[in-house]
Amino acid sequence: MKSRQLKAHMAILLANVIFGFGIPVTKILLDEWVTPLGYMFTRCAGAAAIFWVISWFMPKEKIRARDLLIIVLGGLMGVVVSQTLTAWALVYTTPVYFSLIAVLTPVSTMILAALFIGERITRQKMGAVLTGIAGALLLVVAGWQSGSGKNDLLGILLAILSLLTWSEYLIITRSVSNKYTAVTQMKWIFLVSSIALLPFALSELGEQRLYSRAWGMDGVLEMLFIVVFATVSGYFAIPYAMKYLRATTVSIYTNLQPIVASFIAIAIGQDRFSWDKPVALLLVLLSAYLITCREEKTESKTKEES
Repeated sequence: MKSRQLKAHMAILLANVIFGFGIPVTKILLDEWVTPLGYMFTRCAGAAAIFWVISWFMPKEKIRARDLLIIVLGGLMGVVVSQTLTAWALVYTTPVYFSLIAVLTPVSTMILAALFIGERITRQKMGAVLTGIAGALLLVVAGWQSGSGKNDLLGILLAILSLLTWSEYLIITRSVSNKYTAVTQMKWIFLVSSIALLPFALSELGEQRLYSRAWGMDGVLEMLFIVVFATVSGYFAIPYAMKYLRATTVSIYTNLQPIVASFIAIAIGQDRFSWDKPVALLLVLLSAYLITCREEKTESKTKEES
């Protein structure tokens, strides 16, 4: 069991390092090769093709109609809406600002869970929420005054909307997430997402430099990285880690993403170092830490009582 747990830790570590790399790579694609809708359609169609091919070599799973509806609706929100907002956010702001906002996922999920399914918010959780909000506000104020993106304020607001819709996706699909394999869920999610995005992506076909005579191998390799590693591989690594590690442990590794994304973005000149970034990073990491520690204590207490 210890060897499996070690492999699970390595899997989730690698997944979040890849996700961290994926943020500045996405920024390059959006700046040089594709529009946000073109990026999203390529990502979804590529992931759908890979997941469907993999599913042919796996045992067939029968999905109840109600569960399939939940998976599809959740996928439309978590992929089409949330990830499209992510792409637009990276058009206007930098990978550093976006990745710092993304770390607030546990906080936003907790708030929405309290609003929609009645989960209790303790004083420690409220403190974590306020700490995370302080970090986000610091980024908004600093970005509005002297940000290095096209429109950091708009980009940060889009990132927050993306974060909220992703949290709603996690809540909506909670009831079916453990019933089916990741491949079964993802093949339907990305297929439906591709179909939903197709008419909008086609309208922007002439704007996709990646699909014109001006295409370049570097753009192709960057898109392949997003599809194969930042999308498909991540959805394999996370379910595997969840089998052997607590959800709170898995969520802590998410905090690696802004560190990796910030280092890469500043190193390649997508952003510049400023005082607000490390301060905001400390605030959002502290917020996520308080949330995950509280959830871990609650989980341990529940197990002891049972």
